Amino acid sequence: MGGCFSKPKPVEVKVELSLLEKEKEVDGLSPNGKASPFADCRPNGALGHGSDDDSTPLPPYHKPRDYVEASVCHVKDLENGQMREVDLGSGRALLIKEHGEFSAMGHKCPHYGAPLVKGVLSKGHVRCPWHGACFNIATGDIEDFPGLDSLPTFQVTFPNFLKHFQALQSQKRSKPMARCSAVINSSTGFSHVLIIGSGPAGLVCAETLRQEGFTDRIVMCTMDRHPPYDRPKLSKSLDSTAEQLRLRSMDFLQDHDIELLTEKEAVAIDVKTRSVTFEDGLRMEYRKLFIATGSKPKPMNYKGKDVRNVFHLRTPEDANSIARLANNKNAVIVGTSFVGMEVAAALTDKAHSVSVIGIESVPFKKALGEKVGKAIMKVGTCNSRYTQLKEVVLKSGKVLRADVCVIGAGSVPATGFLKQSGLHMDSKGFITVNKMMQTNIDGVFAGGDVVMFPFPPRNNKKVNIPHWQMAHVHGRVAALSIMGRATEIKTVPYFWSAMFGKTIRYAGYGDGFDDVIIQGDLDELRFVAFYTRSEEVVAVASMNYDPIVSRVAEVLGSGKTIKKRDVETGDISWLIDKGSQ
Repeated sequence: MGGCFSKPKPVEVKVELSLLEKEKEVDGLSPNGKASPFADCRPNGALGHGSDDDSTPLPPYHKPRDYVEASVCHVKDLENGQMREVDLGSGRALLIKEHGEFSAMGHKCPHYGAPLVKGVLSKGHVRCPWHGACFNIATGDIEDFPGLDSLPTFQVTFPNFLKHFQALQSQKRSKPMARCSAVINSSTGFSHVLIIGSGPAGLVCAETLRQEGFTDRIVMCTMDRHPPYDRPKLSKSLDSTAEQLRLRSMDFLQDHDIELLTEKEAVAIDVKTRSVTFEDGLRMEYRKLFIATGSKPKPMNYKGKDVRNVFHLRTPEDANSIARLANNKNAVIVGTSFVGMEVAAALTDKAHSVSVIGIESVPFKKALGEKVGKAIMKVGTCNSRYTQLKEVVLKSGKVLRADVCVIGAGSVPATGFLKQSGLHMDSKGFITVNKMMQTNIDGVFAGGDVVMFPFPPRNNKKVNIPHWQMAHVHGRVAALSIMGRATEIKTVPYFWSAMFGKTIRYAGYGDGFDDVIIQGDLDELRFVAFYTRSEEVVAVASMNYDPIVSRVAEVLGSGKTIKKRDVETGDISWLIDKGSQ
């Protein structure tokens, strides 16, 4: 039998999202994402020097009142493993196809606003191209750090088939949190969980406890006068205020029954009575204790410690003072740590002159290798002078005039108050913990910059990784351990630095590397550096080569090994993500 059949109409993909009336006329524009992730590197410098920060604030979540539907493409327009940033008329979303299934969620990473379409899609999550945070494509939940918030998800519909997902008009959302059920006077000197430190480890610990249903009292104490803020930005954006850097407001913490006590310095811990004493005389007992006091500037012996124009960069007020005093004046940076060099870079368009004094002949030689260090130094020398300490102080007698001086000579763990506590610490003052972030004392946990912890990729050798991202991970692991839900660390260390208009990204743990394989052009600062140990790649760094560091992090995070021979050939196309449009 014969007959005439009309050509079937292609099935359209529609994304349905909730929309507030006042949001209907707001177009959250961002790059369309159609270029390959390797095509155009995002111009740096949105905040300070070489920052990746998107200065546009992400809109808060509001309860939706109505819905808008937009046809965005045909079903066959996307292949498996591809992502596309789609225009919904009043905003954008990230449309994803994996294993034949469509999903849609917020298109910007809630950490610094990176376009996720240029990230890495793998095994049910998208990894941010800038700093490595991971988000579940079905739920939008954050699965790896840095960052505190998750992403909204949107409905994906077809004319003859409907999938229901939660629909939100926002680029970030907080996970639901429990409230404290105990009726406790705020002046009561007891907390079921006491957290010392309000950095990322402490804050993530507190939020994770609430997200996982913890309903007892949580008290977080900090030496700072401000609610938690984004400390890595201090050295990159010296003019930023505490409010601009804020991670969580006091209202947010109060709404989730996380009590914050500011300007509280712990001076002693008594593990027998389970109590902490603070400098102002406050004594607080605990059932569980989490120590996340971070690091403090490495002490240096020099004259003039108390003069007003010498700074250790610790607070927003320090940063603001440095920027003000250096304006059209002479600045001297002592030390070539990442913080020291970032401050030098941030001052180059403010100060009359910037001089950097360092012991090493090349900055970052130990962390990034001599070749990469020299390439970065070359960028900086057009605006600043890199001087060896022995030439300035010991040999030449040269005097560098300084209207402001910043000490950036590294840091040490802030654990001096624990010396008589009975907690196990090494000779440098780092607290030793197990894979659940528990110390040798029952009920006492620690995380962040202050700990030596078992690192699975190095056969559980105890290491210290003072990264902002790693502190988030420690906070979550500690919170789950406190609740009796022990979990192990499953992450790839991720680090970034911005200076002289450039951003360098780094993933892995390269301590003890014995060779560096460079692909790309160091002179043009468009390169990938693979750090190898024996015959295995243990870390990677790059400039202007996104999202390769996130791609390597994804490979290493899956448990796979990258061999040295795999990156020596010069052909690293197998690491390039082809899944974005």
